[in-house]
Amino acid sequence: MIELVIQGKPIIIMFGIFKKKTEIDLLREKYRKLLDEAFKLSHSDRKASDLKTAEAEELMKKIEQLSNQEE
Repeated sequence: MIELVIQGKPIIIMFGIFKKKTEIDLLREKYRKLLDEAFKLSHSDRKASDLKTAEAEELMKKIEQLSNQEE
């Protein structure tokens, strides 16, 4: 972030606003959505909720593997 002062008014320039999301970021979004769906389903359909939770856990394993590869 860069802050410039032009004619007495501060102007903040942000870099990376339109930065493309990484594969890990996309997977984390999908993981969060799966957990949200699982929570909503837990009130009406326990089996479907458990399946969504299991799918989310598999996705988290993949996220962790990718994170370890980047380090």
